[in-house]
Amino acid sequence: MLAEPPPSLRSATTSIPTVKRRRPTGPPAPEGYWRRLLPVLAVLALLTRLPSFRHPLWSPDEGYLAVQARLLASGGTLYTTVVDRKPPLLPWLYEAAFALCGDGSLGPLRLAAVAAQLLTALALASTARRRWGDGAGRAAGVLYLLVSVGLNPEDAQAATFEVFMLPFTAAAVRCADRGHFTRAGLAVAGACLTKQTGGAVLVPVLWLAWHHPRPLRTSLLRTGVGLAAPVLAVALSTGPSRFLFWTVTGSAAYASFTGSELHVLARGLTNTLILAAGCAGLLPPVVRVLRIARTGAGDLWLWLIASAGAVLLGFHFFGHYYLQLIPPLVLLATGALQILPTRRLTSALSTCACACALFLVWGVLAPRPDLAHSERLAAAVEARTTPTERVLVWGIHPETYWLARRAPASRYLTAGLLTNYSGGRDGPQVGEKYGVDGAWPVFRTELADRPPALVVDDSRGKPFAPDRLPTLRRFLAARYERSAVVDGAVFYVRADRPSPGRT
Repeated sequence: MLAEPPPSLRSATTSIPTVKRRRPTGPPAPEGYWRRLLPVLAVLALLTRLPSFRHPLWSPDEGYLAVQARLLASGGTLYTTVVDRKPPLLPWLYEAAFALCGDGSLGPLRLAAVAAQLLTALALASTARRRWGDGAGRAAGVLYLLVSVGLNPEDAQAATFEVFMLPFTAAAVRCADRGHFTRAGLAVAGACLTKQTGGAVLVPVLWLAWHHPRPLRTSLLRTGVGLAAPVLAVALSTGPSRFLFWTVTGSAAYASFTGSELHVLARGLTNTLILAAGCAGLLPPVVRVLRIARTGAGDLWLWLIASAGAVLLGFHFFGHYYLQLIPPLVLLATGALQILPTRRLTSALSTCACACALFLVWGVLAPRPDLAHSERLAAAVEARTTPTERVLVWGIHPETYWLARRAPASRYLTAGLLTNYSGGRDGPQVGEKYGVDGAWPVFRTELADRPPALVVDDSRGKPFAPDRLPTLRRFLAARYERSAVVDGAVFYVRADRPSPGRT
């Protein structure tokens, strides 16, 4: 049995807003609300992402996107000459940034990530202000930006899928809360076309449609039209069957729990604890209010639960997956703080600010051994090949291609797509038969038609090493000679390649 809440809190629970209630009519909001809040949030968004500018790359995902964008800019076709298990919006954004600013730096994408975080904060502030007033709007925007970096820096600071997905998810809830269901559907589509798990935000959108005064059929129709139109347009532009395969049906082996149970569970627990530390200022008010009252924020709880399901989907528990939990958690905490004493808000902001500072220090000081390894390999590849020669880097760090400014010999930019090593699998479900359906025949054809001038075996004892893969082992034995070892990676040169290139 829960103890009876004290009178101050007991009386406060009667004023908790519900989804259907709106901010009571009263004096008009202060003039210039957004004019004053926007610069504060913009500066905070930039400050919290300053560490992202420290390194040329933060993660293999950024490297993959950079290589994709360069190939697309040179005439490649998504899902044909270069492939990935992701929707196309972010590769297209990278391609556009490279076209405008050059492909030698991710600086423009870092700025775009700052803008994405700012837009997310503004959408959350707008939703909180509508429900709980001006102060809540300011609190939600600031709290979001403070906790948005509360993960391993390579997950929080990288300009990858979740960062660009979150503005769409926050906008979807904001639009649905106002009854703008066509716009909400469009925002859900934007989230899905950035990363598939963005579709989780459809759950709170449907909840809000159900509770809206407008007839449910009308709300659902508008949401469906808004969602379906962009998805169908993108599917038609990329090829419906290819789009469906690379974004949905081709990931069955990847989304399997078998083969790495302890490894992925340990990763999940670690990243959960890291996020809890980053959100240390948000969790106490949410738990406190849960103990004393029903908040009535059913859509926000559904958003959080659906987002948690998206994190669990695929059983990989990478840190950047957890970013999807932050927007609904921020709104739940903001709502809870409205019925708690003012000192609770001060405490939440102070705790979040301290946690943010610690994560920013981590981002500035954290070493990047994987990046240093890729840079050494890239320098060696560049020294041993000409700009027109293709190379094959057999590993999980596609950024080597981008850093070396060399074109890959295959549409499959990592060994993960061909062996199912993706997600850090530790052996039992790794091999040729576990790769993407139909990938090995295509890969063999690519190697036969245009054999790479240089093959870099960067497996370094991992389960996808060539000696465990009959096709690749035979290919190397028949046509290549071992020439060097660089930072643990074995270099092979083509046996019929002119000797001046084999240094």
